[in-house]
Amino acid sequence: RGMKIVREQRALAQAFSTASAEAVAAFSNGEMYIERYVERPRHIEIQIVADEHGQVIHLGERDCSVQRRHQKLVEESPSVALDDELRTKMGSAAVAGARAIAYEGCGTMEFLLGPNREFYFMEMNTRIQVEHPVTEEVTGYDLIKAQIAVAAGEALPWRQDEVRLRGHALECRVNAE
Repeated sequence: RGMKIVREQRALAQAFSTASAEAVAAFSNGEMYIERYVERPRHIEIQIVADEHGQVIHLGERDCSVQRRHQKLVEESPSVALDDELRTKMGSAAVAGARAIAYEGCGTMEFLLGPNREFYFMEMNTRIQVEHPVTEEVTGYDLIKAQIAVAAGEALPWRQDEVRLRGHALECRVNAE
């Protein structure tokens, strides 16, 4: 509720007013913000791990673009939409984001990837996600063990230049409606 897509400048004022009114009706708050709308995006998650010793690495990506009603149905790694160059750029952005907030632990930086290969930060999950085994399958790393070790103050046992994605992994969810 309260979201509108505006494709032309002349439609902005009306859409803003309508969205604000809907937000007030639904949430008793009409505050609004504007953000870029990305057509036909892919939802790409970058797995990160950071320790208290300043080391932050990414362990590749999971593509969770196959969704129903904004619920992830398929998680895939590596993403067929990324080449090595884009994977490196997105991984570097995720690592920079984690460093900027002095994050420690296993987490996920989530991005929208547009058809023009530009990507946009969406959110960070500061925890292990249910789909972490997809990353474990292609990296060979135990993320639960890493999370516990990092929480205990240990240094990460891996360096970024050691991370290799091998093979392909999928996780599928069954939803009952």
